Amino acid sequence: MPQPQKKPLTSLTGHLLIAMPQMPDPRFEKTVIYICVHNADGAMGLVVNRLFDGISFTSLLQQLDIDVTRPARELRVHFGGPVESGRGFVLHSPDYHQDGSMPVGDQVVLTATVDILRAVAEGHGPEKAILALGYAGWGPGQLDQEMQQNGWLHAPADSAILFDSDLDGKWERALAKLGINLSMLSSDIGHA
Repeated sequence: MPQPQKKPLTSLTGHLLIAMPQMPDPRFEKTVIYICVHNADGAMGLVVNRLFDGISFTSLLQQLDIDVTRPARELRVHFGGPVESGRGFVLHSPDYHQDGSMPVGDQVVLTATVDILRAVAEGHGPEKAILALGYAGWGPGQLDQEMQQNGWLHAPADSAILFDSDLDGKWERALAKLGINLSMLSSDIGHA
């Protein structure tokens, strides 16, 4: 008996994932997530518009025994997602590269080593960077299912939105990038 054909996966790697206004999970309410990996095995991304409360870059450097009296630059520590909140990731511009750096999109690289934190603190890291603790993860097909259930929208990544320091405006700007007026969104599917 022939097996049904699976619909080919459209990868969202390098895209922005935008929570719909009726997002039922409060951890993701009004979030913008940069998708780092999306394939048949699942998806992984970093929330780019929410800070991790109570942790500064300087205190993080101290916890990691990175001896810098005063960092050359202060990075805000983002809440990357609810999975492995003790694990750090840096999304950054492609002007910095080291072993272990992974290009994600045309203008974005992901690095998850302590060396990049040292480089930023010493003043020779990437020009643009977002430091995140934890990540958002989905199992095989899970993100696709959540999108079909009207939980998420997606848009091509925009470095102006991704690296902008105006965290409160990222969600609205990401929706506007799609031409979406918040008052026109509905949580009902298939109803006129």
